[in-house]
Amino acid sequence: MSRVPLLSSVRRVLAIGAHPDDIEIGCGGTLRTLAKVNPTAEVRWLVLTAEGVRHDEAIDSAKRYLPDPERLTLHDFRDGYLPYADPAGVKEALAAHSARFAPDVVLAPRRDDAHQDHAFLGRLVGQVHRRQLVLHYEIAKVDGDLGPVNLYVPLAADDVTAKIADLFVTFPSQTHRGWFDDEAFRSLLRLRGLEAGSESGYAEAFLTEKLVVS
Repeated sequence: MSRVPLLSSVRRVLAIGAHPDDIEIGCGGTLRTLAKVNPTAEVRWLVLTAEGVRHDEAIDSAKRYLPDPERLTLHDFRDGYLPYADPAGVKEALAAHSARFAPDVVLAPRRDDAHQDHAFLGRLVGQVHRRQLVLHYEIAKVDGDLGPVNLYVPLAADDVTAKIADLFVTFPSQTHRGWFDDEAFRSLLRLRGLEAGSESGYAEAFLTEKLVVS
């Protein structure tokens, strides 16, 4: 298995989520690892459906990852309706953010995610960020849509614990949901860690569809 020190060379990262908690669930451990191995990297977040209490939760959670709150951009598109209610507006929001910030790496949902908001956003990211490395993160759900992955980020055990603990502290509106579960979060990280040969036993996994080496 090839190991490439990608995170240590990244300068600018954009993490995109359809909903508050998508980024944290899908790549929160990777962002924690990046902060350790490359503290000078500039990280920005873009969340598309942050309404009401979810808006406040998104801000609270982002504070645990971002040193500057101005690096978080929130929109209030309708949750569950991204491909239907205002698809042009969502694409315009992505394009406007891209015009202000050109990342080296983009973290985004998968194109084949069973949640229509995630899949729509995953496809749009590929259109807007054609020249960036896009890493599509995964989110386990009742639909059983976990697919193949081809890139892993090993995680330290303490980052796994912190990631999961913070999810329950910062997103209380979601804790009643059956998929919002400590064991579910940890088991996927453990499975990917096994596949990655991670020393801690944990990893986050991504699918990248195009990678240019220079």
